[in-house]
Amino acid sequence: MPSVLIVDDEPNIIEILGIVLEDEGLEVHRASCGSEALAILKKKEIDVVVSDIRMPDLSGVELLREAKKIVPDTVFVMITAYASTETAIEAVQHGAYDYVTKPFQLDDIRSVVRRALKERRQQQPDAPPSPADMAAAQGQSLFQALQGSHVVGRSPRMVEVYRTIGTVAMGDSTILITGESGTGKELVARAIHEASRRKEKPFVSINCSAFPETLLESELFGYMKGAFTGAGNNKKGLFEAADGGSIFLDEIGDMTPAMQVKLLRVLQERRLRPLGGTAEIPVDVRVLAATNRDLEEGIRQETFREDLYYRIAVINIHLPALRERREDIALLAASFLDQYAQKAGKRIAEISPEALRLLEAYDWPGNVRQLENVIERAVALETTSAIQPERLPDAVRHPGADADPADLFTLPDGPFDLPAFLARVEASLITQALGLTDGNQTLAAQRLGISKGSLRHRMLTLNIKS
Repeated sequence: MPSVLIVDDEPNIIEILGIVLEDEGLEVHRASCGSEALAILKKKEIDVVVSDIRMPDLSGVELLREAKKIVPDTVFVMITAYASTETAIEAVQHGAYDYVTKPFQLDDIRSVVRRALKERRQQQPDAPPSPADMAAAQGQSLFQALQGSHVVGRSPRMVEVYRTIGTVAMGDSTILITGESGTGKELVARAIHEASRRKEKPFVSINCSAFPETLLESELFGYMKGAFTGAGNNKKGLFEAADGGSIFLDEIGDMTPAMQVKLLRVLQERRLRPLGGTAEIPVDVRVLAATNRDLEEGIRQETFREDLYYRIAVINIHLPALRERREDIALLAASFLDQYAQKAGKRIAEISPEALRLLEAYDWPGNVRQLENVIERAVALETTSAIQPERLPDAVRHPGADADPADLFTLPDGPFDLPAFLARVEASLITQALGLTDGNQTLAAQRLGISKGSLRHRMLTLNIKS
């Protein structure tokens, strides 16, 4: 019978979790402190430890460190009321399998313990990892390395993404990556390239929505001297520049029908003709495409070619929206906090429980990119050791508010710096617009109702990165 050890200094938590896990058919052991837990681990064979982080003698992280010395294969699940780098990231770095935040649902505990037991079974000598799990580990490792983040997410839907990355990377099939803006489509494309046999060759990317048709054609396929006014020299296109490697066509759903025909021909024949040229040039390129549009609906509406769709969607990887994997928000937020606090030279150790509750409740239309921008902004504004709710944008603090946005602001007592306040509001709105449009300044300006030139000027003034 699989065994679980519950470690918590609150008797009611031990009692509730004990009942829940015994109902799962598990042998349950209980400890009220870290030293008692170590004594049990020395005597009993324990498969999974469910431990609180904050305890009077040994912290959960300290217990994890000591336990790994005597029972390295025991799987740890940490429970805490705090979303901080100390708890969310340090525990994972020291070998914790997963992390649950109080207040939790009992179904959360059941689910994470089941997954932890599966992890434990796979560690047994007679149960080597399956090819699918090895692929998932490879994909997650690449994804994390490219993001430069300790935590990308461990929700079931993201594990499936990692598994697909690890499985398809070594092939040459064309891949279509779908998902809303800000979900990390280019990151997936880069991870696939880095895991492929083409990794020593170039990875070239282009946002197809950022160019008019004629300019996009010359960017992709190049041009010959004299092909048009101003073409003073021959220029290689991105397909030639990526020869032997991979090309990432972002927002392919925004291509005009005429441009779709030209791209289809290159994909079918593996040859291209530069603008103004007569000779065809062979190219060896793996095509990775991405879109936030429903291309099947585009086929029905006759805005996207069906033959091109089936050419690029040999394999389809769909990235879930952040609101569809809320269990990853705390870990992502803690990781971004660690990153930007270090960059700013600030000692901000955690996100307050109330601020975390707001982050987890928000729907994140701009997805992971928007969450990152919100945490970066909060770090810049925070003056205490923990991110407070008032450092979050009003859109996060008051989601779905029907009132006039101006009514959400209350003039504080004492002196007030109106220009500085308005600058923060403007920076927040611009950041959100850029997140919602995948960094496309033209579209962001349209969302904001200003010209692209005005947007660029405001970004420069407010020191906002594109």
